[in-house]
Amino acid sequence: MNKKTNEELQALVNKAASGDKKSLETLVAEVQDTVFNLSLRMLGTFSDAEDATQDILLKIITHLSSFRGDSTFKTWVFSIAANHLKDYKKHMFAGMPLSFEYYGDDIENGKIQDLPDLTQNVEKDLLAEELKMSCTNVMLQCLDPESRCIFILGTMFKLDSRIAAEIFKMTPEAYRQRLSRIRKKMADFLGQYCGEYGCGGCKCKDRLNYAIQSHRLNPLQLDYVTAEEIPVQTIIDVKNAMEDVDDLSQDFSFCKSYKSSERAKHLIQEFLDSTQLSVIRNS
Repeated sequence: MNKKTNEELQALVNKAASGDKKSLETLVAEVQDTVFNLSLRMLGTFSDAEDATQDILLKIITHLSSFRGDSTFKTWVFSIAANHLKDYKKHMFAGMPLSFEYYGDDIENGKIQDLPDLTQNVEKDLLAEELKMSCTNVMLQCLDPESRCIFILGTMFKLDSRIAAEIFKMTPEAYRQRLSRIRKKMADFLGQYCGEYGCGGCKCKDRLNYAIQSHRLNPLQLDYVTAEEIPVQTIIDVKNAMEDVDDLSQDFSFCKSYKSSERAKHLIQEFLDSTQLSVIRNS
C-alpha cells in the first residue's frame, strides 16, 4: 500500500469526520501498523500491544472531529499514541518496572547451567531468534516511559526533532540532547552485556532453557518469528520529515517493525462495522 500525502490524508479526515466509512477504514489502515509498533516497543509484549493499539485507534476514530490540521495527521496520531502509552497502566510491566541494574544482574548471575531441555522439540535457532527479539524489546522497559518513548520515536521512527519536541513539549535542542543521552545509555548496556549486539557474554542460544523455565519464552507461542516484518524503508516513509537527530547513530537493529496483528485488525474492523460507532458519533 502506498503511503498517502498530507493533502490526501487531510481529505480523508474530512470525509471520515463527515461519516464516510470507506475513508475512515483507509485512515485506520494507514496508521495501524505505526500505532502497533509504537505500542509493542512501549509495552513489551504482543498481547499488551494489541490491546493498546485497539484503545488508541478507537480514540483516534472517535476524536477525528477535533483534528484541526494545525499539524500533519500523522503527527497528531503520534501525539495521541505517545500520550496514551506514557500513562498506560494495564500492561505486564506496569506493576513491576525493570531496571538496567536488574537486567545486568540477571545476565551475570542467572543460573543457566544444568537445566533440563525444555524446548519441546522446537528448533533452537527459532527459539534463540524469538528470545533475542523479546529480550531486546523488554530491555526498553528499563527506561522510564517518557525516555522510552523518546528513544523509540527517535531511533525506530526517526521522527523529526521539531515534531518530536512538539509531542513532548520541549525544544528541539532539548529533545536531541535527551535522545542522545538515552541512545548512549542503551548502547552502553548492549555493549557491556549483550553478545548478540555488543561485546558481552550473553548469548540467547545459551539461555533458552533458563528463559523457558522463568516464563520469558514459550516454545509454543513465538510471536516475533511468526510476525510479518515491514521493510525498513516502509517504516521510514511513514513520517513526512526527517533529519539527523544527533551524531550517535548506532544501528539498533533490534528495532524491527511488524505488521499489526490479525487480532487487532479484527477488533477494529468489528468496531467499524458496529452500530456502536454511529451511536458515539451522534452523541
